[in-house]
Amino acid sequence: MKERTLLLLKPDALHRGLIGAIISRFENKGFKVVGLKMIHITKELSKEHYSHLVSKPFYADLEKFMTLEPVVAMVVEGKEAVDVVRLIVGPTNASKAEGGTIRGDFSNSTSRNVIHASDSKETAVKEIARFFKPTELFDYKLSSEHYLYASDE
Repeated sequence: MKERTLLLLKPDALHRGLIGAIISRFENKGFKVVGLKMIHITKELSKEHYSHLVSKPFYADLEKFMTLEPVVAMVVEGKEAVDVVRLIVGPTNASKAEGGTIRGDFSNSTSRNVIHASDSKETAVKEIARFFKPTELFDYKLSSEHYLYASDE
């Protein structure tokens, strides 16, 4: 079954010119980009999105980092999107991420780790609604979609 998940390409990815390289990892894996935009995260949105981290001592630095420059918000769709995307992204502590993952290849930090990915199906639904209006998400066919999912039908 196809599902959707949210990705945020953080300011360090933008500054380092990694947006195209990161997006291509998901497209090359067969995921369909169904929502894509550049946004500026406000302090309020940061507090909402990172509500589980607000009480942590490092939150002020994280908020400053995430609100300083734009981020690229993206929704991808595909089979087991949440779990597979998390594998492609690698662990939050990028210094422990294996080569071949986005964080393993492009970062060695915990907070400046180039990308955020939803951690569960339930979280993905909430995060997608937080960053995208329904009219900003699209349904379309990829020319190779039949081949990617035909054996799973």
